[in-house]
Parts: sequence; structure tokens; C-alpha cells
Amino acid sequence: MFGNFQQSQLRIEVEASAATIRDSLLRPVQQEKWLIGQRFSPGMPEELHSGFQFTSSIGPVKIHHQVDVAKPNCLRLLLSQGIDGFHEWYWGEGWVQSRLEGVSILPLNLGQSLSLLSLKTFLATQGR
Repeated sequence: MFGNFQQSQLRIEVEASAATIRDSLLRPVQQEKWLIGQRFSPGMPEELHSGFQFTSSIGPVKIHHQVDVAKPNCLRLLLSQGIDGFHEWYWGEGWVQSRLEGVSILPLNLGQSLSLLSLKTFLATQGR
């Protein structure tokens, strides 16, 4: 894999319940509403579950995801191709935490920051 090893861990406060955050992270239909510039492969389930595999694209870069853990307050994705590593999400009432580690040519910290800001904005509109 080409690129540099990168790691980032961010936690933000959001105006949303744990259940709303859960739906926004575990349901691909909801993810597509807030993930900027990322497209999923066809055939996504209603809700992500352990063992499910899919591919997403950020422009010409494809990223293979394997759902390692999908629980009511945690999602862990093993990544390969465009990013070799993992992405973990944890959440609770009013907060979301994202941990991303991997080797990639993509600027992972920038992408993670933009995704969290987009999620925060999306969640703020869900409560209204």
C-alpha cells in the first residue's frame, strides 16, 4: 500500500440522542445523507451488521469495508484498498467519537474532520 501511516481520534458534542446517532451511523440510507462525496456499492442492507462487506468510492479511490463490530453504541470497520486500516465509531447521548488509523495517500484527518462536521450538521436538522 502506498501512502503514510496516519491516525486520528476526534470526539464532538452533538444535539442528538444516542438512538438518532445510531441510526445515522448504522443505516446506509442515513449515511448517504451526510457523508460528503462518498458513494456506496449497490446492495446495501437496511442496517450494517458484523461480517457485511461493501465498497465505497471517494472520487476515483475505492475503499473496501468489512464490518467487524456493529453494536448499539459502536461500529468498527476494517478498511482495505484506498485505506489499509480501520475506522471505529463510538457514541452516546449527545456525543460521537471517531478513531481512524491506516496507511493511505488520502488526507485521513481532513476527511475525518469534514465527516464529523457534516454528521453534526445533519444530526442538528434531525431533531427539528
